[in-house]
Amino acid sequence: MNDALLVSVVDDDLSIREALPVLLRQLGYEAKAFRSAEEFLGSGCVASTHCLLLDIQMPGMNGPQLHTELKLRHRPISVIFITAHWDDAICSRMLELGAVACLSKPFSDTMLIKALNSTLQRCGATSGNNRVD
Repeated sequence: MNDALLVSVVDDDLSIREALPVLLRQLGYEAKAFRSAEEFLGSGCVASTHCLLLDIQMPGMNGPQLHTELKLRHRPISVIFITAHWDDAICSRMLELGAVACLSKPFSDTMLIKALNSTLQRCGATSGNNRVD
């Protein structure tokens, strides 16, 4: 039985969608990647996703819009925003709205691990293979 927590990656950048799931699996998570917010919403993974690595700027529905949509649907998924276009004001606003972290691309494995550990503490999932130090 696989009790790994699902971390979904939503990013229009193919290199991110290919690299992050590999790293996440090495860290003991289940990982799925989606090229758009719309693809994620239609995937059937929303209910089982524990954490969302979410790009801020994407064509169509952007990251903040997806974050809002999940709240409207009463789907409390912890969100770590990722962005190649850093903006202090936007990232501060995302944190105020409940995001766990906002990481600037490229970010280090250490920064991602710290954000994931914070996410696990928030949702109470601190046991098993998913906490990485």
